[in-house]
Amino acid sequence: MRVTMLLADAAQVVENKLYVLGGGWSMTGPDPVPSAIAMKIEVPWDQTNDRHRWEMALLDADSQPVFVQGPDGEQALLINGEFEVGRPAGIAAGTPIDLALAINLGPIPLPGGRRYVWELTIDGQAHPDWQLGFATRPGPPAA
Repeated sequence: MRVTMLLADAAQVVENKLYVLGGGWSMTGPDPVPSAIAMKIEVPWDQTNDRHRWEMALLDADSQPVFVQGPDGEQALLINGEFEVGRPAGIAAGTPIDLALAINLGPIPLPGGRRYVWELTIDGQAHPDWQLGFATRPGPPAA
């Protein structure tokens, strides 16, 4: 599969088209702010009509999972879902089918002055291009 991803302030999907607000950043903070991941997945012809599972994991600069406080204590920050795309009637055989996804996130409290990566896997497979790196600005000096 071929995947295009973009960090944004907000994103939405309407009729399988992405609408992105404040897209293309790679630096945030230091205060937590809402963010989004806009994603276009090109599903190869031979993988249409099959259910696929995706997962996004937030990793630190050492490729270790980032943990956040959840209702049951600290947990790795993971977002996941499933998709299945069908072949539209009349489309030429071999044509990849696009799928647009918008993942909107609330503010995530992350320490300033550090680097992070959102890493995507589809059906347990990862690819070097399926990563979105960003950094958090350092906070103000302590008084």
